[in-house]
Amino acid sequence: MANQQENEVEEVVQEVTVLPAPAGRPRKKLIIGASLALLLLGGGGFAGYTLLGGGEDAAEASVEEVATFVDVPPLTVNLRAPDGAPRFLRVHLMLVPSSEELAEEITGKLPLIIDAYQPFLRELRPEDLAGSAAAFRLKEEMLVRANATVGPGSVTDVLIQDLVQQ
Repeated sequence: MANQQENEVEEVVQEVTVLPAPAGRPRKKLIIGASLALLLLGGGGFAGYTLLGGGEDAAEASVEEVATFVDVPPLTVNLRAPDGAPRFLRVHLMLVPSSEELAEEITGKLPLIIDAYQPFLRELRPEDLAGSAAAFRLKEEMLVRANATVGPGSVTDVLIQDLVQQ
């Protein structure tokens, strides 16, 4: 009985190995085609979900989360130029408080925040403001100084409204 089963297994193996390769597309093209179809279906589903209003709750929640901003008056400062030529920086910022209650406190302490910003901005050189990372570094420094003045975690972000170097 075991011998008969072994013979049947050998016959099946021989049939499988003798079968010719399937004609048509190679396996790699089939995998790529299936992946593209899956990607298109997923993208279409996501687009339909967002266009038909499935993502409204998340958008409304983010708008309601922070509805207040504190406007910092535009600041104009001299820059340290290595050649001694007069160079100026004009920057207009907005502060994002961590809560609406803190907006009034931040507004009350705005002269102190501006006083903390002035020395830092005056020490900048024109080279410090070059490149794409300059705005990020400036925002981070302004955020650190605002939180040091008002209190840790009081300001969650600094928005640059205007940044002009002359």
